[in-house]
Amino acid sequence: MKRSEINQLIKDAIKIFEKHSFKLPPFAFWSQEEWKQKNNGEIDEIINCELGWDVTDFGRGDFLREGLLLFTVRNGLLNSRDYPKTYAEKIMIGREGQLTLMHCHVNKTEDIINRGGGKLVFELYNREGEKDLAATPVILQRDGVKVTITAGGRICLSPGESITLTPGMFHQFWAEKGSGDVMIGEVSSVNDDHNDNVFHHKQLRFPEIEEDEAPYRLLVGDYSKYLIN
Repeated sequence: MKRSEINQLIKDAIKIFEKHSFKLPPFAFWSQEEWKQKNNGEIDEIINCELGWDVTDFGRGDFLREGLLLFTVRNGLLNSRDYPKTYAEKIMIGREGQLTLMHCHVNKTEDIINRGGGKLVFELYNREGEKDLAATPVILQRDGVKVTITAGGRICLSPGESITLTPGMFHQFWAEKGSGDVMIGEVSSVNDDHNDNVFHHKQLRFPEIEEDEAPYRLLVGDYSKYLIN
């Protein structure tokens, strides 16, 4: 992805969050210079728990077709005395028709919530073997109600609705065409995007970035480059 594209996507996302009255924390708006000024130990939790902006095209090169914009609001580190939170929270923007590719998690349990906008569609499978899709029925909770769907079945969430995804439950999702973009919430156990994701198809979790202009806001993937000596 080009940095200029990422910068514009973040600017667009801020407007969408404002439209839905979702307030981001102060560090969402820090300039690169403010990050450097504060990088004296006081923001170690933000850096080490990877809080902040995250934009990915999964290495596919077509963000609006296959991609996702996320902001991690809070997170911890497993077995850490310094960052003992056992939970995480994200807010995301799914563009109309944009696919978040099929994946599951080894350890993370998560609630995915339609926080506003259009309709959010999920396609679900159980995991079989290392990264195959099972043909067995999928049993899950939808806003506290137990539901069973066939392998590859779909669930459509309107604003305010949610589903619970447990470890090994493969899922892909998208904002339904014709319904508009969706603001998506995630409340989960600790998030580890480096070790806990299982992808059904070949893809990257974090994009390769072509630096055609300076960052408007740092991504979580930028911290090691710009902040960690």
